[in-house]
Amino acid sequence: MIDTSALTVHASSLPDGSLFMWGLRDSGGAWDVLDFKHIMFAWDTASFYGTFVAEKEWMNREGIELSPLDAMEYFTAPKHAEHVRLKWSEHAAHLRKLAPAIKNALLGERFMPSYESWHKGQVGWKLSLPDELGSLIDSDAQAWIEALIPAWVAANGGGERLQRLEQAFPLMKQGELPADLWLDEEDWLVAIGWQHDALPFRTCLQLAEPENGRSWQLGIVLQDRTDPNMIRKVTSTGELIAGEQQLPEAWLPHLDKVHRDAGKWLRLLPWLPADGDGEAAVLPAVLGHDGAWRFLVEGSARLIAAGYTMFLPAWWDRVRRMRPRLRAKARAASGGGGSAAPMFGLGQIMQFDWKLAIGDLELTEEEFRQLLENKRSLVEIRGQWIQLDPKMLEQIEQIVRQMQQNQGLSARDAIALHLVGNQEDGLDPADFTNDQSDESELAKLQLEIELSDQLEKLIDALTHTSHIPLVKTDPEFKGELRQYQQEGFSWLLFLRQFGLGGCLADDMGLGKTIQWITYLLAIKREAEHHRANLKSGAAANVPYELMAPSLLICPTSVLGNWQMELKRFAPTLKVHLHYGPQRLRDNKFSQFLEDEKIDLVLTSYNLSHIDEQELSAIHWNSICLDEAQNIKNAYTKQASSIQRLSGYHRIAMTGTPIENRLSELWSIFEFINPGYLGTEREFNQRYVSPIERERDAFALQAVQRLIRPFLLRRVKNDPAIQLDLPEKNETKVFVSLTAEQGSLYENYIQDLFARLDKLSVMERRGYILAALTRLKQLCNHPSLLLKEGLSAPWQQRSNKVERLTEMVHELRDEGDKCLIFTQYVETGYLLQRILQEELGEQVSFLHGGTTKQARDDMIARFQNSEQSAEKPINIFILSLKAGGIGLNLTAANHVFHFDRWWNPAVENQATDRAYRIGQSRNVQVHKFITLGTLEERIDELIEGKLNLSEGIVGKGEQWITELSESELRDLFSLRSEWVETP
Repeated sequence: MIDTSALTVHASSLPDGSLFMWGLRDSGGAWDVLDFKHIMFAWDTASFYGTFVAEKEWMNREGIELSPLDAMEYFTAPKHAEHVRLKWSEHAAHLRKLAPAIKNALLGERFMPSYESWHKGQVGWKLSLPDELGSLIDSDAQAWIEALIPAWVAANGGGERLQRLEQAFPLMKQGELPADLWLDEEDWLVAIGWQHDALPFRTCLQLAEPENGRSWQLGIVLQDRTDPNMIRKVTSTGELIAGEQQLPEAWLPHLDKVHRDAGKWLRLLPWLPADGDGEAAVLPAVLGHDGAWRFLVEGSARLIAAGYTMFLPAWWDRVRRMRPRLRAKARAASGGGGSAAPMFGLGQIMQFDWKLAIGDLELTEEEFRQLLENKRSLVEIRGQWIQLDPKMLEQIEQIVRQMQQNQGLSARDAIALHLVGNQEDGLDPADFTNDQSDESELAKLQLEIELSDQLEKLIDALTHTSHIPLVKTDPEFKGELRQYQQEGFSWLLFLRQFGLGGCLADDMGLGKTIQWITYLLAIKREAEHHRANLKSGAAANVPYELMAPSLLICPTSVLGNWQMELKRFAPTLKVHLHYGPQRLRDNKFSQFLEDEKIDLVLTSYNLSHIDEQELSAIHWNSICLDEAQNIKNAYTKQASSIQRLSGYHRIAMTGTPIENRLSELWSIFEFINPGYLGTEREFNQRYVSPIERERDAFALQAVQRLIRPFLLRRVKNDPAIQLDLPEKNETKVFVSLTAEQGSLYENYIQDLFARLDKLSVMERRGYILAALTRLKQLCNHPSLLLKEGLSAPWQQRSNKVERLTEMVHELRDEGDKCLIFTQYVETGYLLQRILQEELGEQVSFLHGGTTKQARDDMIARFQNSEQSAEKPINIFILSLKAGGIGLNLTAANHVFHFDRWWNPAVENQATDRAYRIGQSRNVQVHKFITLGTLEERIDELIEGKLNLSEGIVGKGEQWITELSESELRDLFSLRSEWVETP
């Protein structure tokens, strides 16, 4: 049936100047937006008859959106259908009358920027239209016109003109002086390049440096527009200076411009000491030192911004770029306190001699003192002009005074300052003064440091580990270290010698465990030596910590692995496992350690908080954190408890020092060397924000330089490592959704977006994260979304499960073993049941709820260890979080990632349970991806993402909750071509 009701067209400007159009029926009901669009653009070929016109919902109305330019073209010549009875609202009718006139005005260049709007600090335009149309321009139409004109200019090659217009606005910020006192409309249009300046010369100012004891000279110079080399010096009234060549005749009619410009300069720079009063006031011919410095630093910049040309001393550009540098030369370091104590720690104070350097000029103490007394900003020293802000001199004096009060700099600050060099992103001078009143001036100061030979050699060794002397392994070590492992073990002992903590961050599988075990044997030997000397009276004042046990904190899942590795490589070490309900508490704990001469206490991260009272009662010989990324959030209870523990030496071990955010690195460093990277707030402001938000390369380099001495990382593919590991081959297994999965996926997406608009911000975030989980589980198997339980039928409902079963069948026929990683416990149980049924053999599943004893048994059976008397396990399913770290599962030569995780570092860490030292066969890694779903989007994101360790950082899954609806649709939407048809 043909709709015969009339269509009333309404239009309104959107906040960005675009036009919103909608249709109403005579009854007041809304016209369907698709019908409305196709009626209004029935003959518009450019938009393919409305197909390319954007639909939009605004103010609870459905309509269409037109850009300012498209709106002008449409209302100039509407291309609507003829068979519909059209009515135009009053505003829409006005637009139909205005659009053709506006287009003609634009074509005829009858428009210009608004001088009046500029006075108000706004971008505005003046458009020449017939007088009878002026009454049609209401605020709505004006908003459209204000957006239309710059769009027209930009579309017609006027981008540079628009840029100059934008640059004119800083002129309004030159001070409290009203702009119209020195810049009229005509000058302004010329200054912004909208109109051409017809004068044959430019009026310029020249500041000449003193000669033969004279003062600074300020004069007016006229420069020919066509020949910049033709210049003439004149007075403020335009009269030629004696001795100058005659002025060209073409200039003579325009010399009143000189007096007008001179008056504007005086109004722009009201602090200039004018000669005369009122209209008779002229520019001063001479300036004192302070006036000349202010003119160079402040006045010339203001005049240049106003469009005038300056002739300044040739050396000024070089001098203004030179920043003063405060140099600190180390004199000596305070003593270390005996042979048993470290030579120095990061908190030790070092003494320095201070000097001020500018360019190649280094001021003597007498010259510096003279500067402070004279408080001159522009001075000539030894034939060189230099500039110094008096405020900066005061800051320098305060810094030196502060250092003298503190008796020097801490070794922490000295090392950090030396490592970051003269980078602005390095150590902030504000760190050394309590006065934060003028940080902008203080930021101009650079600090340099010249270290003592001892500290120079230390930093050289820390940044070039090959320079560190190698230490022989203890005879009690039952194994053999590779060259790089011996370097790592020696590096740890080298740091210990100087009281510095370290992070051993070798790639997963490179043997961090045995490097620390050899370190542990070395310090045990050292402790025995101290005990023997005490008994014989040969030594005194040896810190108790040097004879105390060490503490190792690790995830619960690897406690058993550590017990086995310690027993294998260092059987003489006395190890106490502090874990389980029978663990010793209160005074019994410390008494037991002393009575039994325990060398190492092994405990979990969880107990580090629960048993903080027992653990903090001991002053440990060393404290080591395995999988140290567990303290990446510095303000969790367990991280705070660990920070409060007391130990002679601190070590962190992790293959992934940064998983998601740069702040995780700060947390680890705060443990190993407290205070070295400043507070977390300082670290975030100085490095995290510039790197994560702005990809600041200089900030990233500064962080790398700061951490390099205390973080040792080697990777498997480094030729210097010479691992001779077999190959690791990664392949992607692409599968499609079944018809059942496709239907469930589409229905879930539709329900998701129907609910989102009705939720609060917090509810929306939670709902999106829940949707991620449910959709990824659906990609695994539909029974997981439907919560059908383990007994539900599984065949022919998930191509992913079917393909996994086929591949495991095949590898088992070859006698191979495999690891299968999943994020979800429900998925793990489902796969365990299916694979046991299909293959007729036992399948193990390790997850967060698995007891320690059960974990150890599973690992022993999978590795076919001598400790296991039971039948070996060949298929091992692991949850990504519980089984992705700390385990040695080299019996597997196939690794399956059944569902994908956002962070490739987490997946790689899990893969390296099998691909590590001890692996003798090629490892095949299979990553499952369901086509057409968010799993494919995840894979695309992983492929395009660089890990933070390589310079860029991600944010886990939380960033997804901040996406717009259109971005979410793109992420979640189902590409139906990959769904099976029933």
